[in-house]
Parts: sequence; C-alpha cells; structure tokens
Amino acid sequence: MPTENFPSFAALSAALRRVWPGLWSSLRLGLIAGLVTACITLFIPNRYASVARILPAPTQNQGMGSLALLAATAGATLPGADDPGASYVDILESRTVLEAVLNTRYQFHQRAWRFGSSASRDETLFEYLDKPNMDLAMLALKTHLSITRDFKTKLLAISVETKSPELSQQIARRLVQLLDQFAVEKARTRGTEKAVFTAERLDEERHALDVAQDAFQKFLEMNRNYATSPDPAIRLKGARLEMEYHLQQQLLATLALNREQALLDAKNDIPVLNVLDPGNLPVDKSGPARSFIVLFFMLLITVTSYALRQIHWRVVSPAEAE
Repeated sequence: MPTENFPSFAALSAALRRVWPGLWSSLRLGLIAGLVTACITLFIPNRYASVARILPAPTQNQGMGSLALLAATAGATLPGADDPGASYVDILESRTVLEAVLNTRYQFHQRAWRFGSSASRDETLFEYLDKPNMDLAMLALKTHLSITRDFKTKLLAISVETKSPELSQQIARRLVQLLDQFAVEKARTRGTEKAVFTAERLDEERHALDVAQDAFQKFLEMNRNYATSPDPAIRLKGARLEMEYHLQQQLLATLALNREQALLDAKNDIPVLNVLDPGNLPVDKSGPARSFIVLFFMLLITVTSYALRQIHWRVVSPAEAE
C-alpha cells in the first residue's frame, strides 16, 4: 500500500494547529508538567496500611429481631441491647490508649524516598512523629489511624498507615493488645466486686460460726441433757445456742454458694475479642497514587494553558488589531 495516502506527523500537527489553535503548545506544556511531577513524586516515600479486624463475641441480648437490626442500621441502640463492642471505638480513641501507643518503642525499617536505602530505626512513636508535646503527637497519630465499625456485622476495623510496613503492623497489633487489656481489666473490675464482697462476708461468717460453735460446745459440756432439764432457763439457753449454731451453718453454706455464683458471673462478664486479623504486614503500598497525581497535574496544566491562550486570542488580539 503506498505510504503517500497516509498523512505525515507534520501534516497532523499542522491540521491540529488550524482546528484548535494553541492546543498543541498546551499539550506539550502539560506533558512537560507531567514529567516534572513524575520526578517530584519519586521523592515522596510510599505509605503502607496494616488492617486489624475484631468481631466482638455475641451476647445474650443480641438477636432481638428486626427492630434491633433496624435501630443498629440507623446508628441507634435499643434499651437492653447490650453490645460490648459499642464502646470499642471510643476506647481506642481515648487518651489513655493513644498515650500508651505513643510511648511504646518500635523497631522497624523505613526508606527516606522511593528508591532510598532502608534505614533501621528503634524509637517510640512519640519520637518518630517528632512533635513538641503529647497533645500534638496525638493529633498527628489520629491522621495515621482509621477506626470504623459496621453496625450490622459489628465488625471493628483498625487501619494504620505509615511510611514503614513494619511500623504499621506493630501499631495495629499494639492497639488490639491495648483494647483487649482495657476491656478485660475493666470487666474484671466490675465482675469481681461482688465476688470480693461475698468472700469477705464468707470469712466473717466463718468466724461467727466458730464463736457460736464454741459457745454451744461449752454449754453442752456442762449441760449434756439440757433438753430434759427441769430448769426452764437452761432449756431456753440451750435452744437459743443451738438455733444460733444451725443458723450460722445455713448462712455459711448460702454465702459459699453465692461466692461460687459470683465467680462464675465475673468470668462471664469478661468480653471476648474475636480477632479475625491481628494486623497484617503490608507488601503493596497504599499510597501515594503517583499515576493519578501525574495525570491530574498534566490535565490541569494543559487545560489551564489552553484556556488562557483562548482568552488571550479572543480578548487581547482583537483589541490590539483595533
């Protein structure tokens, strides 16, 4: 097929200039801007996100029907709908947990730029963020955290994004560990109060039983057949001491049962964290989106340049001709 039937590149360029004046120059300027942006983005280090997922254990009050599901979807809770995971987001965003994360020492590797060498670092997160005080460090830490909770599935997702994949994983796992410690310790504190009180009362009743037993024993040593004694005072005193002794026995047995039940209740009150994902070690970067940045600036410069040229030709050039 003869090649003269196809227009040359110069002919296409000339035709493009005639149809859209200034577009060719704007495209070249946008291409240059894209190349410059691509070079600049190489000096932006990669970011890596590690995600931990937690599913709270189901409780007896869950499964209340479609009404509870509808309320949970709307972000509300029904009275009596005991959801142990409802406060997990607030716990993770509390100052106590964030300060513990900031004061924890981490060992990780990080690159200064895209193709830089990997440097080993051993420091606390507070030192890593390089903030003058703890308040600013917590604000900076929250920009690296994303804590979400699905109202339908109750699934809690903790996402940590930093410039080091190892650091992201360690922070995510540290948050899961702190959440587990906080939830268990607080639940144990509430649940064991009844058990501790019952144990104290049990010790007191053991002492009272010993006192009643000693008094009844001393009375029996001197009045073995008090029930058939002709003296009514002796019969009444013996009956009273025997009644007190049996009453202390029954009370001690009741407290012992209550103590065992309190220990079981304390054990059941401890929430169980079903950790689906403890925090993965990310391999692929989560950002920055270099291709999107390059295309964005390329289109921005091209469109802006073309628009300015059109304004110049349609406004300034006619005025100069006059």
